[in-house]
Amino acid sequence: MDYQPLWLTLKLALFTTAGLCIVGIPLAALLYFSKSRLKPVAEAIISLPLVLPPSVLGFYLLLAFSPAQWLGRHLAEWFHVQLVFSFTGLVIGSMLYSLPFMVQPIQAGLETLPPNLAQAAYTLGKSRRQTLLRVLLPNVKPALLSGIVLTFAHTLGEFGLVLMIGGNIPGVTRVASITIYDAAEALDFHQAHVYAAILLAISFSILLVVYTSNRNLFRKRLPV
Repeated sequence: MDYQPLWLTLKLALFTTAGLCIVGIPLAALLYFSKSRLKPVAEAIISLPLVLPPSVLGFYLLLAFSPAQWLGRHLAEWFHVQLVFSFTGLVIGSMLYSLPFMVQPIQAGLETLPPNLAQAAYTLGKSRRQTLLRVLLPNVKPALLSGIVLTFAHTLGEFGLVLMIGGNIPGVTRVASITIYDAAEALDFHQAHVYAAILLAISFSILLVVYTSNRNLFRKRLPV
């Protein structure tokens, strides 16, 4: 059995989740604090990957990253970076595709907090950044955990987007989902079953951990 696709899948999920922790948490906070009339537009754009087929997003990213287009050409000329059929391109594409899975749970968690919590922090002289890091986020740990775990689990099963951007290059872009497809197409159902069972077990374990952890965190917040 070739373990490289599994390792590459876990690596992609880790990089995507780490990147979205850096990008998604501030974006969720920005939406929470925002009073702009354009907020629904931003929320709709962020939520698009939830309703768009992965191949649609993958197609447009393939065009954007292509050396024949402005973005891809300038990235290649200025930074010597090629995003098409590369692991870096997979990470960027996966971050865009999994963005709502990080942003929405955290934003929803922040919006459940009482408004006077942030107002009290402002009264004590805390800045908006300090209020977010020291007051608000510590009170939405279940939402943070959900966002991180859902992002990781969602990335494990990506197929259409990965295939469009990365193709099927062993050791570079050939993740477990593509390996399963290749095995099923070649009628090698035993190999397909092995990879599918491993992904199923990992995904179930991750979701079991998050639901158990959220339940325990909720019990600790209940008054005695």
